[in-house]
Amino acid sequence: MGVVPRVLRAVGSLWLVAVVLVLWELVARNAELLAFPPPTEIVESMKRLWLTEPAARLWLNDAALSNFSASVSRLLIGWVLAGVVGVVVGVALGRSPLLFRFVDPLVQFARAIPPPMLLAFFMALFGIGPRMQISLIVFGIIWPILINACEGARQVDRQHLDTARVFGLSGRERLFRIILPSAMPKIFAGLRVSLSLALILMVISELVGSTDGIGFQLLDAQRSFDMTGVWAGIVLLGVLGYVLNSGFLAVERRVLSWHRSAKQTT
Repeated sequence: MGVVPRVLRAVGSLWLVAVVLVLWELVARNAELLAFPPPTEIVESMKRLWLTEPAARLWLNDAALSNFSASVSRLLIGWVLAGVVGVVVGVALGRSPLLFRFVDPLVQFARAIPPPMLLAFFMALFGIGPRMQISLIVFGIIWPILINACEGARQVDRQHLDTARVFGLSGRERLFRIILPSAMPKIFAGLRVSLSLALILMVISELVGSTDGIGFQLLDAQRSFDMTGVWAGIVLLGVLGYVLNSGFLAVERRVLSWHRSAKQTT
């Protein structure tokens, strides 16, 4: 598909967004509720809060740069750490039935604990700051990655492993040439779920004892009874989530292109 058809297709798919915005504007103007501002006022608030600089800086002021970068860095660091640990531990559990039998009850217990309930624990352990926030994100999002990696490693075709042994492949070669590629679709499914959870936990962690970040700005706007500022933060989080998910899907399509091709030929 060429560039122009893809652009037209993307524009055509946004018609529902335009309809929702128009309806939102009309309903909010008629309702005249302080807690339900129209989109035009939310956009004005976003300009006032973050977009006051020249185009050379992408209109972003110092407050926007510091808060956005702080939040996104915590989110990505926590997500990457959870991804590495979750994949390593998950694959190890998936390839060791004995280890899985002993560790699985602990995994099921830990994943059932709501991460926000452990805020006080992480604050006592790490104090208030980035370490506490990143630790909360890692604990809250590691479970879908670990469980999906474990399931993917357990479902590797035994014939592929037997063939690899016949050809004399070492354990390391079997891991990187057979086990990980076979588990990769499941691993990416867990990573995608964890990315959306990381965004939620990023905001929750910044609502307590933080001095920067998008969550801190949301709390500050709420305390100041600035409802358009609160909605500006909510819209920003929605845009950030959409951008992260779109970027992840683009990487997933590229990395797993072989998987889709294999499914189409079967």
